[in-house]
Amino acid sequence: MDLAAIRDFLGWCALANYAVLLVWFAAFALAHDRLHRLHGRWFSLSRERFDTLHYAGMAFYKIGILLFNLVPFAVLSLMR
Repeated sequence: MDLAAIRDFLGWCALANYAVLLVWFAAFALAHDRLHRLHGRWFSLSRERFDTLHYAGMAFYKIGILLFNLVPFAVLSLMR
């Protein structure tokens, strides 16, 4: 596999991961109460704890996208 194919792969992976992050944020923002009730059936989470867990999860996911997709993509793009 050549570097251009790997670079393209990382670019598409970054786009797919940002789409997942966007869907997650949209579901969290638009269906917050329903999600809280759903998770409340399984776990005893306060509203503040629920929000904290989701925001932290989104932050870690975004950092993962940056570290594992965008930085290697940028390095391979600069190597061209």
